[in-house]
Amino acid sequence: MKSIRIGTRNSALALWQAREVARHLQNNNYLTEIVPIVSSGDKNLNQPLYSLGITGVFTRDLDVALLNDEIDIAVHSLKDVPTQLPQNIELIAYLERDYPQDILIRKESSRNKEFHELKLATSSLRRRAFWLRHYPTTEFSDIRGNIQTRLQKLEDGDFDATILSLAGIKRMKMETDYEMLPLMIPAPSQGVIAVAGHSGKPEIIEILKQINHKPTQICVEIERNFLSTLEGGCTAPIGAFAEIIGPQIRFIAALCSLDGKNCIAIDENFEYNSEENFGEKFAKVVLENGGKELMAEIKSQI
Repeated sequence: MKSIRIGTRNSALALWQAREVARHLQNNNYLTEIVPIVSSGDKNLNQPLYSLGITGVFTRDLDVALLNDEIDIAVHSLKDVPTQLPQNIELIAYLERDYPQDILIRKESSRNKEFHELKLATSSLRRRAFWLRHYPTTEFSDIRGNIQTRLQKLEDGDFDATILSLAGIKRMKMETDYEMLPLMIPAPSQGVIAVAGHSGKPEIIEILKQINHKPTQICVEIERNFLSTLEGGCTAPIGAFAEIIGPQIRFIAALCSLDGKNCIAIDENFEYNSEENFGEKFAKVVLENGGKELMAEIKSQI
């Protein structure tokens, strides 16, 4: 078979992820070629994502390349992938999840400040809402760009700290001090690299299935089904995290109002079976307990 063309965004982190997929494929004796593509989400670094008015802002250009047969597969940070995929595109393989957590990184001058005193830079509605739940007087600034850009903006900007994904810091092997944030529930499927393919290419699909990590797939499908049932897209303040612990799965999730004052949370342990849609089931519990009204309120505000 000819070389498998791997489409990716062209940021340092995205290229690392593409190389990781290439490594898995090469370990199975497949030839690979990495094809970088500039995404719309990378071109506009000034507006927060929710204000761009579209989901899939980081995946759309790769979707187009897949459909035009410019690439054979597309590598994504799964948390950037909308729950509704374009026709003929499907998620086929998930690499093993590494670091799902959010972390706090401070500038040196803010080392001794308490959490409630920090002025935070984040454009994520989820991170803002979950933080406000505990520290309601916090001031925020918008911040966009890759990890290196954000850390530079932290040094240069008029704020004290920023919140990032631990996965990005670890994958880039960045030497920086950080603090874990147990108060945060990760974005659904945070810390997972996913591979999408064209449904009309059965040979590629079979190859990708060989590198799929099934336990990760089970967990992220629960998280993404929870998200899609709430109709959150990629913008509402929704956290969801499923973890296999022995014979059971623990699922924690929450939907928060933008100001963090109203949060509907869930924490469940259950035995998994492939027939039941647990993500949908738990989302319906949230919707029935005030989530429907809360989602309507959030949509009206953004």
